[in-house]
Amino acid sequence: MSRRDIVVGLALLAALLAVPALDPSRYIIGQLTLFFIWATIVTQWNLVLGVAGIFSLAQTALFAFGGYVTGMIGLYFGWPLWFALPVGGLAAVAFSLLIGVACLRLRGAYVALLTLAISQVMYLLIITDTECFYMDGVTCRNLTGGTRGLTKYGDFGFREILGAQWILGNYYLGAAILALATLASFIIIRSPLGMAFRALRDNQVYARSRGISRFKYQLLVFAVSAFFTGLAGGFYAGHFKVMGANTLYLSLSLFLLSMVIVGGVGRVWGPLAGAATLMIADEAFKEFVEYRNLGIGAVMVLFVMLLPKGIAGTIEDTLLPRFKRAPKGEGQETG
Repeated sequence: MSRRDIVVGLALLAALLAVPALDPSRYIIGQLTLFFIWATIVTQWNLVLGVAGIFSLAQTALFAFGGYVTGMIGLYFGWPLWFALPVGGLAAVAFSLLIGVACLRLRGAYVALLTLAISQVMYLLIITDTECFYMDGVTCRNLTGGTRGLTKYGDFGFREILGAQWILGNYYLGAAILALATLASFIIIRSPLGMAFRALRDNQVYARSRGISRFKYQLLVFAVSAFFTGLAGGFYAGHFKVMGANTLYLSLSLFLLSMVIVGGVGRVWGPLAGAATLMIADEAFKEFVEYRNLGIGAVMVLFVMLLPKGIAGTIEDTLLPRFKRAPKGEGQETG
């Protein structure tokens, strides 16, 4: 299983790195860069929801938190975003630990409600931020940017290095973040750590009787997933050069959650498959704005009904068993 996953991962990475050589349009490069951001988020969300079984809806809050911290450090302290980016990831880890502690005594739907409430409180705090924090010429600016969004904190400097091809620098940086996030997810899922997460998900009483601490492992999975989610938020801020409250919209949370479900909850490659599928579906419905949400909902319903294990789960359960080796000695002559 590990060898197969490594081969698949290297093949996907090579394909993505080779895309710019095909001279695609700027729009395609931009969409693929956005795919890297969403796929990074859902890869880590899959760890929390699919592997550890924690019904958290705080992933977009961690994403926004990492992005805002990265932007604020660049704006208020004058740091290059290269240095602000890992700080944003670590800030998301600290925020996730607070969320994890608050969720320790809760289960199931109560965790979902609490984490959703945290996201909505963040959204309200940002859009109601009207206090003057500093003067930009004759304009009064808010701490978070308020409804206008946080801006003027710089970017990753690829415009000075690559000129008109600056977007390729962002493309490769986004691919690198996704590759690291996927590698971390792969290692965790296939390691004893992932087994401990699944034990707590499937039978907490038995897992605790075997010495697996729910407190320790729940905070650990929150922290690991938050770091890469925060990095994705910081990269989003640097790529688009604006960080706004739209990153906390409930519709975006549901869109990303759908990627996890469509791809296959708890599967290594499920988040990537789900992100690619729903982004393609979303692109197909862009010409039909009034039916866009309806179309995405229909795709979601079809996958839940026809492929309840998701794309990755269906492939693993139907196609891969045909390629398994026969048991040792089967079909061999004896005597």
